[in-house]
Amino acid sequence: MNRNHISLLNTLGLLGMTLVLLIGFILQFALNELPCPLCLLQRVGFIMVMFGFLLNVKYGPEQRHYGIVLVGTLFGAATSLRQISLHVIPGTPGYGSPIFGMHYYTWAFVLFVVTMLAVAILLILWREEWSSKAFEMNSIGRWVCLLALAVVALNILSTFAECGPYQCPDNPTGYWLFT
Repeated sequence: MNRNHISLLNTLGLLGMTLVLLIGFILQFALNELPCPLCLLQRVGFIMVMFGFLLNVKYGPEQRHYGIVLVGTLFGAATSLRQISLHVIPGTPGYGSPIFGMHYYTWAFVLFVVTMLAVAILLILWREEWSSKAFEMNSIGRWVCLLALAVVALNILSTFAECGPYQCPDNPTGYWLFT
């Protein structure tokens, strides 16, 4: 595996996490399901993972960038596991609509764990030539970075519209900005 393959993997990782966040954002409006505080914290975990991948796409692969990804996956996995534990008791309804049989927070946990394992394998196979200082971002990487930043901005705006400058309600029923 050479440096170009690693750059492609980072671009695909950033694109994948961006799509996950975008899907959550779209479902928020399409199904009229407002994210709860734990859902919003999981989105923060996805943003942290995206930030690590974005650094790799922009500046080239570095072990410390993967460290940011791992911190994001640990944070996201912990928050999604907390939400799973709230809904595992028989008779307790899940939060939101299931997607392919699992709720968004369950999918989030699976994605965080898979990302954690993938990055751990990359770090085990790490070669110093992957992080040489001469690096230039390609045009696909540039577009993926712009898409990622746009999706993050949209999520920040929708969170402010939902919660405002206050603590988000446990079971949101409407947008603070529009009430």
